[in-house]
Amino acid sequence: MTRHDPSPPAIRHIRPNAQLNQQERWKLERHPLEVELAVRERYSREGAEAIATVPGEVERLKWVGLYPQRQGGDAFMMRIKVPGGRLGAAQARRIGELAEAYADGPEDHPVWGNRYCDLTTRQTVQLHWLRIEDVPEIWDRLAGVGLTTIQACGDGARNVTCCPVAGIDPDEAFDASPIARAVSDFFTGNREYANLPRKFKISVSGCVEDCARAEINDIGLWPSQACDGTLGFNVLVGGGLSDGPRMASDIDVFVRREHAVECCRAIAQLFGELGNREHRGVARMRYLVQELGPEEFRAQLAARARFELEPAGEELTRSFRGDHVGIHEQRPGPRRAPRDAGSGGGGRRSQGTAGGGARRVPSGGAGGGAGDELVYVGAAVTVGRLRGADLVAVADLAERLGDGEVRLTVDQNFVLAGVARRDVDELLAAEVMRRCSPDAGPFSRGVMACTGSEFCRYAIIETKAAARAWAEELDRRYAQAVGAGTQAGTLAPGREVIRLHVSGCPASCAQPQIADIGLRGETAHLGDDIVEAVDVGLGGGLGLDAAFADWVSGALPVVGLPDALGRAVERFAAERRPAERFAEWARRIPNEELRQTLEAAP
Repeated sequence: MTRHDPSPPAIRHIRPNAQLNQQERWKLERHPLEVELAVRERYSREGAEAIATVPGEVERLKWVGLYPQRQGGDAFMMRIKVPGGRLGAAQARRIGELAEAYADGPEDHPVWGNRYCDLTTRQTVQLHWLRIEDVPEIWDRLAGVGLTTIQACGDGARNVTCCPVAGIDPDEAFDASPIARAVSDFFTGNREYANLPRKFKISVSGCVEDCARAEINDIGLWPSQACDGTLGFNVLVGGGLSDGPRMASDIDVFVRREHAVECCRAIAQLFGELGNREHRGVARMRYLVQELGPEEFRAQLAARARFELEPAGEELTRSFRGDHVGIHEQRPGPRRAPRDAGSGGGGRRSQGTAGGGARRVPSGGAGGGAGDELVYVGAAVTVGRLRGADLVAVADLAERLGDGEVRLTVDQNFVLAGVARRDVDELLAAEVMRRCSPDAGPFSRGVMACTGSEFCRYAIIETKAAARAWAEELDRRYAQAVGAGTQAGTLAPGREVIRLHVSGCPASCAQPQIADIGLRGETAHLGDDIVEAVDVGLGGGLGLDAAFADWVSGALPVVGLPDALGRAVERFAAERRPAERFAEWARRIPNEELRQTLEAAP
């Protein structure tokens, strides 16, 4: 296993008067990464019941990307890390094949059937209905194409996010994807940094449209320029959502690109040493940043970083783009060979030996006629769920018509890059692209949903099927009123989108606080019955005018929800100012008026 030289300092738990919570005691009793061997040598042979015989073992499973489903028994969810969202075609194909082979539930879902996978808000992929006996084989098959599930969950660095069109965005400051992969490589499987107080989320981006959502990550590295003209990153820390949402703080630090990994390491050391290990509810790094304040946090970072901190540079972020759906011009140049299949997982993972095969490099480039112009195609995967066979089909398209990569986005969609303009019609004619359209309506394009009560033990409501149905109904009623997409096959930057994020509980996995319309699972009394309901937040967003949504209505029954949301959309369409976005409109309307609009009797 690769080691970094010189060896970084060990993390010392130095928070005063710490009374460790139960999870922290379990982690000290046995390092969580050791659960991989136990899965391979014991649980896969003896069955899921054996896991419960070891105190804390269910918690440790998170470190190898496994969660028990709410159904209990021998049913597990697996999360696969995809650093920066970049999948080679062979990797995407392998995940789709694994979904087809192993993600087989007891009955077909009424919308998606069976053997499907979920794209997530951190550019990962989740499989459901896995049996513990199959997990070692799945791990080995993933490792064969350079993928891993190590630390996709648990109290360590989660998947490192990056702009999905890094390297091909004509307007980016620089391509940060190699840095995102290097950060991921450092933390993945690194035992010293795999026992932090809580999950640790990092985004790294060189684009100027905040595609990696820096403000809601524990560490957000976004592009800036030092006074000497050097391009690098300004550092944001302490962002996050859930019950205590907080926009990340700027700590007045400019990081040169060659110091980015060390900066993230030093912040992880700081968090590991001073973070709260007594109370899980306030253990995320945002609470430590709030406790110390940006200036003291910077001082503590300076004491640990193995480079001299510089003052923040000129911030280059100019807007919040949010998605990449549609057909867009990409940076001119020849199609690049995709990275080796063995480079996707990174780090010290031990789930198998990475390997790959030869990849076809598509012909074509930027030169020649208009048909040779390269574009990237962003496809809307409504609520992020698609069948395994569909992911295989997408991988085939990437290999045949694109640059050999499938790029996952933080809004549960995917991008195919390096497509010759002359090949766009052929790409869009593919059956899978009819289901994952670059010309989705404004709500289907902007909808996101967490796993929900279908699988999650914490969710209060079902999310995936409901969110899809709501988005489709709102598109049917209001797509033209709010600005429908242009005809597929045409370059269409800046099309209208209304972001509808549906989270099954207050944990906010679907990020409702930063949505135009955020829905958070609740229950309500309707007559003598207790029914599914949602809290409704309006006006969230990131970028230069970042703000969390205001929760304007509580416990609104989901029965008739499209009508309630429709009344707000109708007001927006009637009252919007020129070029005004939904979030901007919602922020200037008093919350009481918005509540009355949502709750008005039909």
